[in-house]
Amino acid sequence: MEIVGALLFLLVSGFFGLVILLMFFIRQVNQYQRGLVFTMGKYSSTKMPGWRVIIPVLQRMVKVDIRIKTVDVPDQDAITKDNVSVRMNAVIYYKVASPEKAILEVEDFYYAVSQLAQTTMRNIIGAVSLDELLANRDEIAKKIKTIVDEATEQWGIDVVSVELKHIELPENLKRTMAKQAEAEREKRATIINSEGEVIAADNLSKAAATMAATPGALHLRTLNSINDISSDQSNTVVFAVPIEVLRAVDGITEYMKHMSNKK
Repeated sequence: MEIVGALLFLLVSGFFGLVILLMFFIRQVNQYQRGLVFTMGKYSSTKMPGWRVIIPVLQRMVKVDIRIKTVDVPDQDAITKDNVSVRMNAVIYYKVASPEKAILEVEDFYYAVSQLAQTTMRNIIGAVSLDELLANRDEIAKKIKTIVDEATEQWGIDVVSVELKHIELPENLKRTMAKQAEAEREKRATIINSEGEVIAADNLSKAAATMAATPGALHLRTLNSINDISSDQSNTVVFAVPIEVLRAVDGITEYMKHMSNKK
């Protein structure tokens, strides 16, 4: 029995010892990672996801996350081509396309991408005017993406997109732009009003010509206007009798006198 107990003890001790030993040899690489193995300080292979055997002391594994990363570019003070001071920030989305280059070619690729994006953004802003910056934000973002993508290709980085988040202008420039926009709206309102007056005057001219060419049209229009005004009892109507009516009354009076003389 003592021998059996000793054998069981040795088996259990050996099992736990093997488990502990395997913990020193096995490394887990997650699905979203790649493991770069360095043997005696020299890059030897790239491990795919799963449990991988590493020889302690002789080998070392560096894990690289290949998921899309977000770099929040902090506010940058820059001067546009037309000497206007602006402050703007952006966000960059990128992923590691080549884990080997990302580790071997650059010390800290995350920090390097952030610094490159800041410098590129300031350079692009300095090459455009304020109006171009405000009107063509998408095109400027594409230019920044192209430059950063080309520069980081040798680092094994693939830039997915660049978005400009906010453009902050000086307060005095904001007030000036607001005044300009208000003046532009007033200009359009004045033009529309004057065009309406021209059309109204043209229509009135045509109506006057029509009434002048048609006998009795002016009398009908006058009676119609009086009818419209008389609907409100608070109005006082002063009716001007046309001279033609007076002439007609004079004609009737002369005719009656002529008939009386005949009798």
